[in-house]
Amino acid sequence: MSPISDVPAAKGAATDNAASGGAVPGAVNAELLAELMAVAQRAAAAGAAVLAGRDPQAFDATAKTSDGDWVTAFDLASERAVREAISSARPDDTITGEELAPAVSACASGYRWSVDPLDGTMNFIRNIAYYCTSVAVAGPDGGWLAGVVVAPALGRTYYATRGGGAWLADRDVTGQPRKRRLDGPTTARKGKLLATSLTYDPQIQRRLGGELAGRMQDFNDFRRLGSAALELCAVAEGGLDAYFEYGLYEHDFAAGALIAEEAGAWVRRAELSSALNGLPTPAQALTNWTGASIPSLAGKYTP
Repeated sequence: MSPISDVPAAKGAATDNAASGGAVPGAVNAELLAELMAVAQRAAAAGAAVLAGRDPQAFDATAKTSDGDWVTAFDLASERAVREAISSARPDDTITGEELAPAVSACASGYRWSVDPLDGTMNFIRNIAYYCTSVAVAGPDGGWLAGVVVAPALGRTYYATRGGGAWLADRDVTGQPRKRRLDGPTTARKGKLLATSLTYDPQIQRRLGGELAGRMQDFNDFRRLGSAALELCAVAEGGLDAYFEYGLYEHDFAAGALIAEEAGAWVRRAELSSALNGLPTPAQALTNWTGASIPSLAGKYTP
């Protein structure tokens, strides 16, 4: 991919700052942004390369919080690969993630990485192509600066930096690499699609199932990809008009939310306790929601 310094400045993104999970950052040195993006790309690619070696005989899958929420040996190997790529380039940065404990340097730089080594684990186990590695970095003020989502089975890499726009890198029909800027569905259109989830919790499933008809009033149909990061990227790309989900953790949405923002979407992040303290409890995650949509739908389909 081209360095982010080659990317023109982005148009403004519509964001629910009260629930953004961090202050909107001030001006950031372009050289630093380019460095952070390069590290994020290498780290996400390293994690995705582990996933690309998918071998059902090596899954060693075990349930985490429910029968629908699993962790495999690939989750762990991917997160280790991501962390190694980050720490080798920026040893004083803090790293938090889904599977491993927070890593904090004695000379902490103030920059923190949020890692989801395998978003869409059930898809991965069942050989459904919508799974990915997601990596994002926040600055000392808590604002997200760069994010990358690599989906190895789809051959797609989504990425964004604050103020640098959102981008997709893949290959054309001849196999040649290409990249294009993402600007999402910034205006209403016919045949609107909502992506949503009923969560893994039976009680919340029943409640959200009962609310679905009312939530669908502004939409023609809904989709479920099984990966929060890729659903946020689908809003950025324009495949989806809106997305809404309870039960996410920061690592689930950190990169995808920034990508959607930089594509011009309205974004609302779940308000959670600090990842530096480890993962929030499932109960806290399940009482918070994350959403993204074209700006005109903001507030019309969410609680």
